[in-house]
Amino acid sequence: MASLIRQTLVMTRANLLSLPRRRAISLSMSLSIALVVMVLAGFLSMAKGFEQALKGTGSSAVAVILGGGTNQETGSDIPPDVVRSIAAKRSDLGLVRNAAGELVASREIVVPVDVRHPGDNLGQTMALRGMDLSGLSLRDGVTLSAGRPFARGSREILVGDRLAHDVPGFGVGDTVRLGAVDWTVSGHFSAGGSAFESELWADLDAVRAGFDRQGEVQTLRLRLESPASIATLRDALSDVTETPLVITSETDLYAGQSGRTSDLIRLFGWPLALLMAVGAGAGALNTMMSSVADRASEIAVVRTLGFGRMAAFASTWIEAVLLSLAGAAIGVAASWALFNGWQASTVGVNNTRMMFQLAVTGDVMTMAALLGLAIGAIGGALPAIAATRRR
Repeated sequence: MASLIRQTLVMTRANLLSLPRRRAISLSMSLSIALVVMVLAGFLSMAKGFEQALKGTGSSAVAVILGGGTNQETGSDIPPDVVRSIAAKRSDLGLVRNAAGELVASREIVVPVDVRHPGDNLGQTMALRGMDLSGLSLRDGVTLSAGRPFARGSREILVGDRLAHDVPGFGVGDTVRLGAVDWTVSGHFSAGGSAFESELWADLDAVRAGFDRQGEVQTLRLRLESPASIATLRDALSDVTETPLVITSETDLYAGQSGRTSDLIRLFGWPLALLMAVGAGAGALNTMMSSVADRASEIAVVRTLGFGRMAAFASTWIEAVLLSLAGAAIGVAASWALFNGWQASTVGVNNTRMMFQLAVTGDVMTMAALLGLAIGAIGGALPAIAATRRR
């Protein structure tokens, strides 16, 4: 075994010292693997960033009630008598009440609105959320970054920081056409980069009036005494109405909605990366076959001197793995420099535009690098076998 290791190290060193003679083709192999790694890392970082934006949205201490058995806000409808029944209940609901004994709650609706600015022919579909004023206090981690909150009954909107930064026309004091009426931007809010920052917030009654949604309530948000109180709330409301109700925490609502889009992004990313990996694997095979042909006489000499077949195989295979490792390292570094923190948007919650940042995390880099290494390991196997037959 010790002899095999020494022989492998000697032949590997000779292989690496001969790389300058094959600089162009070796570099092309590493760069092709780097490109595959970058493509996969780009798609995975998009999926990861989307997941992080949604999973960081909401609070486990806030319950969300949806009607009609759906977990989509735009498809939900809670009858007014259900809202009144919940507010009138005096039994233990596991909910926080204010000094007047009223539930800390917010009735809300979400209306997809098309926003067009001068020079923008296609426009963008955004989420306009109508809420009670108490809805602002129910958003943990949300702070006012500019201006002031919307006033009750007025056609004023609060705009998420990410939306205000990336889309023109949402400065404080600007007037924006939403639906058939004009709305004034009263302020901006920060939500730590969560999905909230891709929404427009306004007074519930103003949104109802502006979009002919009189009396409509899609979701009811309630402050829980603790995250564990969600079970108490479900039990207490099990017989409040014949209308199917979905009762979940705010964090679970958004986390559950992240999976579909993230899986779709990966569904596009993996096949494309694997298809490119086939091409890169063919390049690795060609590179290493050229390496074996270039060193045919050297391999024959060392074999004559007593070096074994396994040493010839291992040294050639290690060269392929090292070249793929270099390519994977280049791809990972370039992915992090180009993609990490890059602003992107897609159709997200409630079928409206959602903005997020690509996240090149450790698991993303590891997955992409492993694919790069696999290309070299598989592509270098056949040339390594060929090296054992040189005498």
